[in-house]
Amino acid sequence: MSSKVSLTRYLVEQQRIDGHIPAQLRLLLEVVARACKGISMAVGKGALGDILGSADSENVQGEMQKKLDIIANEVLIEANEWGGHLAAMASEEMEAIYVVPNRYPQGEYLLLFDPLDGSSNIDVNVSIGTIFSVLLKPEGAGVSEQDFLQAGTQQVAAGYCVYGPQTTLVLTVGDGVAMFTLDRERGSFVLTSEHVQIPKDTKEFAINMSNMRHWDTPVKRYIDECLQGVEGPREKDFNMRWIASMVADVHRILTRGGVFMYPWDKREPEKPGKLRLLYEANPMSWLIEQAGGAATNGQQRILDIKPGKLHERVSVFLGAKNEVERVTRYHSER
Repeated sequence: MSSKVSLTRYLVEQQRIDGHIPAQLRLLLEVVARACKGISMAVGKGALGDILGSADSENVQGEMQKKLDIIANEVLIEANEWGGHLAAMASEEMEAIYVVPNRYPQGEYLLLFDPLDGSSNIDVNVSIGTIFSVLLKPEGAGVSEQDFLQAGTQQVAAGYCVYGPQTTLVLTVGDGVAMFTLDRERGSFVLTSEHVQIPKDTKEFAINMSNMRHWDTPVKRYIDECLQGVEGPREKDFNMRWIASMVADVHRILTRGGVFMYPWDKREPEKPGKLRLLYEANPMSWLIEQAGGAATNGQQRILDIKPGKLHERVSVFLGAKNEVERVTRYHSER
């Protein structure tokens, strides 16, 4: 049955039958999905579309932008600004929020996104993706940056689209996690998996091992135990995977289990982590929790963190519930 269910039908049923989302949110999610299809087409063209290489500019994070970073950001803004569902948008690639222009009707939602996660992989043809999160705008006239500074528990929808051998859209509206595969012949996303669940235990972890010398003691302890294999305290052998694209690493975990870690390290001790709370950690953490996993910053549940600024960073440990609880406990025991 799932092979015959389109994204539109799935969202209509979430709205009409199950009552999980209102009509305006359904329409907004359909627009986001269409934008992701456009980005997927651009990614698929590669060198043929002149989208590879650097744009010779930096984003607000001080990172060099790829041409496709800018293209993806523009596609998402242009697709969503005129529909009447949004009051404003925020992007990892933009310093300030983007308020819907007065020439368009303003809606009641806020859209946050990382337009192209894992962009260092663009030129080598490795999976990349788009991450998004939807919040309800607080009541009151106008819209400001403060309206976006909501804890992850306030999200009303979140998801990502991974551009790999298949283009897959992964979504939650608070009723579990569903996956949709882009049927290129039909031009629509089709439901291919729902009620996704992550095993509580795993033998696979994802972390950038080249940073080991910079890690804090609890992270070193956890990884050392994994590396000792069957002879160590964990009494089992672990495999390591690292794609350097959060979307691809999280998609693997949702598909077959595992744990993903991007911890604080000593290179930039003033920063609590590398990943962005609003654009990456919050939406991914909600997806993981909806699939039975866990997500913390080493001290507390990520979704409970109250953001203090638009581009706030955070440490991330997410995936298999028992593994995340273990590494989090190690932080409290040091």
